[in-house]
Amino acid sequence: MVITNLAFIENVSQGEYLPSGVPGVDDLLEGKGLPRGYNIFILGSPGSGKTTFGLQFLHAGATKFGENGIYISLDEDVPHVKANSARLGLDLDPLERQNKIALVDASPIRRLPRQVVVDEYRIGRKEFTLDSLLDIVKTQVKRINAKRLVIDPLVSLTLQFPDEVERRQAILDLMAGTWETGCTSLLISKLTESGADRRYQFEEFLAEGVIVMRKRERGAGISRELTVEKMRGLANDDQPRPYKILRGGLVVYPKETVL
Repeated sequence: MVITNLAFIENVSQGEYLPSGVPGVDDLLEGKGLPRGYNIFILGSPGSGKTTFGLQFLHAGATKFGENGIYISLDEDVPHVKANSARLGLDLDPLERQNKIALVDASPIRRLPRQVVVDEYRIGRKEFTLDSLLDIVKTQVKRINAKRLVIDPLVSLTLQFPDEVERRQAILDLMAGTWETGCTSLLISKLTESGADRRYQFEEFLAEGVIVMRKRERGAGISRELTVEKMRGLANDDQPRPYKILRGGLVVYPKETVL
């Protein structure tokens, strides 16, 4: 992983950034956007809009910035993903037809038998599913010359690794594989604790960037806040900032404070 980290640092020093496509987010990143080639974890509580963030990132890349993208679903059926996206005003169908976005249902890898026979070798289910996922990613990246990648949600993969050491290694292997594609990758996962004094998740120590999204009940209403907890190479604004989910996706308010 040392070579990977050095390459990330080199990219930042050369000023290679790309717009996130989410209004207000780039303002929290020195106005520069996301460092190109990073693996960035999007951690969020249920209903926080983390999948919307990922789809908005891909939609903006394809429609505004000339960057094709791939959405890998490890849980939800692709028709449901497209339908929910369309309700927000993010129509993915024409982009898919033009090969600007590829939406891939990788959930079948979770339904493989405990062991898979390849030639005369028996491969454990965990290794096969991770290898299969990376093969899918690399094939699709090459097919449409993708520059942006979203994998959602990682919990569907990591649940196969109850042992923490195995789980950590699986995430490292996944990050190494996505880095090899050259894509800027959003790896979407759940936020296990949402309190201000929460314990950090192990993914946060491994990633080059971490964005945390929280949905909170306040009285009779609901508030949402986004925090750029980490973005190596940037002096990011690490204060919680309010955001809304509107027609067209997320809008973050970088100058406002969370009440």
